[in-house]
Amino acid sequence: MRPPLKILLAAAALAVPLMVPMPATAESPDPAGAGESPETSYAVPGLAKPVSMTIDTWGVPHISASTTGDLFQAQGFSAARDRLFQMDTWRRSGLGELSEVLGKSYVEHDRAARLFLYRGDMDEEWASYGPEAKEIAFRFTAGVNAYVDWLEKNPDAVPEEFRKLGYRPARWKPEDLVRIRAHGLVSNLTNEVTRAKLMCLGGPDASKYLAKLEPKRKPKAPRGLDLCSLPDDVLAAYQLATAPVAFTNGKMEKKPEGAPALHEGVGGSNAWAVSPRRTSTGRPILAADPHRANTSAPSNRYITHLSAPGLNIIGAGEPWNPGVSMGHNGKIAFGLTNLAADQADLYVYDLKPGDPTKYRYGGRWVSMNTAEEDIPVAGEGARKSSLSFTRHGPVVKVDEAKGKAYAVRTVWTQPGTSAYLGSLRFQKAGNPDAFSRAARHWKAPGSNLVYADKKGDIGWVPGALSPNRVGKGYDGLLPVPGDGRYEWAGFRDSAEFPLTRNPKSGLVTSANEYNFPRGEEALGYEWSERYRKDRIEEVLSKQRGTSVKDTTDLQNDVKSLAASAILPYLKDLESSDPTTEKALELLRGYDGVASKDSAGAVLFETWITDVLYPAWARSLLPQEAAQYLTRGRLMQDFRVVTDSFAAPEEWFGKEGARARDKLILDTLPKAYNEVSGYLGADPARWRWGSAQIHVFMRPLGGPYVGAAQADGTYHTVRMSMYLPSGFPRIQVAGPTFKMALDVGSWDESRAINAPGQSGDERSPHYDDLAAKWNAGEYFPLLYSEAAIAENVGTRITLNPGG
Repeated sequence: MRPPLKILLAAAALAVPLMVPMPATAESPDPAGAGESPETSYAVPGLAKPVSMTIDTWGVPHISASTTGDLFQAQGFSAARDRLFQMDTWRRSGLGELSEVLGKSYVEHDRAARLFLYRGDMDEEWASYGPEAKEIAFRFTAGVNAYVDWLEKNPDAVPEEFRKLGYRPARWKPEDLVRIRAHGLVSNLTNEVTRAKLMCLGGPDASKYLAKLEPKRKPKAPRGLDLCSLPDDVLAAYQLATAPVAFTNGKMEKKPEGAPALHEGVGGSNAWAVSPRRTSTGRPILAADPHRANTSAPSNRYITHLSAPGLNIIGAGEPWNPGVSMGHNGKIAFGLTNLAADQADLYVYDLKPGDPTKYRYGGRWVSMNTAEEDIPVAGEGARKSSLSFTRHGPVVKVDEAKGKAYAVRTVWTQPGTSAYLGSLRFQKAGNPDAFSRAARHWKAPGSNLVYADKKGDIGWVPGALSPNRVGKGYDGLLPVPGDGRYEWAGFRDSAEFPLTRNPKSGLVTSANEYNFPRGEEALGYEWSERYRKDRIEEVLSKQRGTSVKDTTDLQNDVKSLAASAILPYLKDLESSDPTTEKALELLRGYDGVASKDSAGAVLFETWITDVLYPAWARSLLPQEAAQYLTRGRLMQDFRVVTDSFAAPEEWFGKEGARARDKLILDTLPKAYNEVSGYLGADPARWRWGSAQIHVFMRPLGGPYVGAAQADGTYHTVRMSMYLPSGFPRIQVAGPTFKMALDVGSWDESRAINAPGQSGDERSPHYDDLAAKWNAGEYFPLLYSEAAIAENVGTRITLNPGG
């Protein structure tokens, strides 16, 4: 069944064509592999010597050059050849240049994006990523521009999206790669506002209903801050700056409710390493599958293989970044998950009466810094825009009537915080010491870096630029006054962060959980639930002789430990209501495995998201607070529910167990009826895959790519974050790229990247991996010249010229 447009718009800002007149062009050979001969070549100005690119059967480019400079220029050319519209949109969105081609509807987005650009010292910025970073960026963008220039001479090869929207791809500057910050992840900013509003509506103890804090913490309102005074749209500019671009009737689509929290990393990722003494081959295994929004074609990961003297690396990164952030270099393999370091705060200022350009700081009035910028607008020239900044960061909201201003402080203002570029430092690392030293320079986003090397070492290194709030009287969990009392005391020394190497268990696992040793000062308080982490360790700890196949099976595991935690409370319950008894009977037989053919999964997920969670909140909080907490029904942390069931007197009062059981019995029939209304009255015909679907959507609309039934849930290793409102459930986040690396026998490694490597719908690699991905299948991630030679799709030569 094709899902209603309304649901898909909420899921991922579905794009429909915005038609702008554009001169017609004649037909020419298809680009990016569509219609290319098995042997083809391009002239690329700036290359010293020819570069070979072998595109394998699955669309992975294997690039070989005589120098690393030529190699990164070829990577830029290759990425643009496959992903130019995606890259161009990322660049324009991040720099605030959408209005230039799409018109006045995008002016507010452009202004918001410009607020968060890096405006610091560029020499310090380049140096933060290592001594070669600046040259790498120059060569990479030269490669992108070479392909853009080639398209000028071959206009029929321009991707279809540019034709429909009526503009040409832009040329890049090296600094474009690093000035853009808003595509990265920072934790907690949205929750600061959510927590403040919840405490305003529900009282000082209401924070515990939002999320479980680790280490245990009770947030307190900063002195002088009225939690009830925050405007509803205080983060509107931030959310607009970090929103994905959507072309819907020429207007920017705002993110659906709950999506800002997803952007800040609660979606999660998995990574683990298995010691050689626990594997079937005696070699380590490393696995990684990052979880991000997964509704767009193409996805935001791109696999590439880069080979030159001194460097031979393969894996995935974001297409606009040079290098590889997850993969291996023939000596050491590495993956990453999000580390929930609290890297942002919202500051609240008193404005000077009669002069909204001045704010109180340190007992005096201080002027905001202002940047006047022209925002080019298609069809009408440029619009003047005034951007204001306090000493803490960009001003995102001014409320003159109440005499307040609000600014966002993030680590993005610091050198070296462009997302994932820190990987340039460790791409040549040959051993754990070198890798760990390089990882200590990693700044953003906060990441758990997991590694395994050919000698058998496995380990974990956390990397994050972490604000030091210790001794400053606040913990970063709520907005704070910007009057000087709540300053960051610099940043934590990453060299002091704990690390792990070769643990006795023979396992290193990471799934965004609280993983700092108890008693150590953590980098934040809001971490993901442990369900995925515990399931990974549960499976791996029982294996003796883990294989790559076992690893890919685990990446596709859909056993929900959240179900295991809550279902025992149903065991002894009884009801005289027939519908309730049917629900109890079905869930008592549910094993927690959220496979596509599971009837129990449909009822359980519908129950906990649509019915139980809102009813639970209403039973514990004042009405307005409960409504605010459960808007959109996207649960921040299911542990608050399971913790309340485990300690009912503490949460529900003196008759806690009875209140808990009544809550269960009262909510089950509503969930049962909800599923019956969609899938029919016979539960024997219910299927989770019939109720949860996944589609990849083309940027400008059109037929869905790889539409299929989906399995998994929020809480399974194969993570599926879905929108819980209505049927079918639309999967909006999860892993599109996954890898399982056989460390040392590299050709035995496996990977997948859905829906395909190319973002050009005319390419055979646009959606050729979608069916494999949905089925939980992989392709060989080939590394050796011999294996690559046996799986050639297209051979391309990039020749010096022009």
